[in-house]
Amino acid sequence: MAIEKSFYMTQEGKEKLEEELHYLKTDRRQEVVERIKVARDFGDLSENSEYDAAKDEQAFVESRIAQVEKMIRNAVIIENDNDNPNVVSLGKSVTFQELPDGDEETYMIVGSAEADPFEGKISNDSPMAKSLLGQEVGTEVAVVTPGGEIQVKIVNVE
Repeated sequence: MAIEKSFYMTQEGKEKLEEELHYLKTDRRQEVVERIKVARDFGDLSENSEYDAAKDEQAFVESRIAQVEKMIRNAVIIENDNDNPNVVSLGKSVTFQELPDGDEETYMIVGSAEADPFEGKISNDSPMAKSLLGQEVGTEVAVVTPGGEIQVKIVNVE
């Protein structure tokens, strides 16, 4: 049996996934079933684009349900490391400045399941997070990005 991947997330992230799963299983699944019923009434299924689209949507919803269930089942809740508050770790927000004179940016490092850069949350699997994890405030770190290597200085960890 293959070992399943762990999904690191905050308690809040797990709760959001549980809410999404509930919505998918109750409301969304029923909406798709209704669309399929309506599309069947249009006649010949072999030339019925509405039916094909509804069946594709059903496959997507069922796939997402399976994916979310797997993520919840293999969730590892991130606990804040209060032993060393100046070290970057999962679940903490880190403020860094691109050197030599870039603006400060702040991101929370979370698991890939709840990463959303637009919300200020980056995945622990991202090049930036991998470079910052385990580093302390004041440390200058080289980060290899698709656009080339950049230097950043860790300004704050919360």
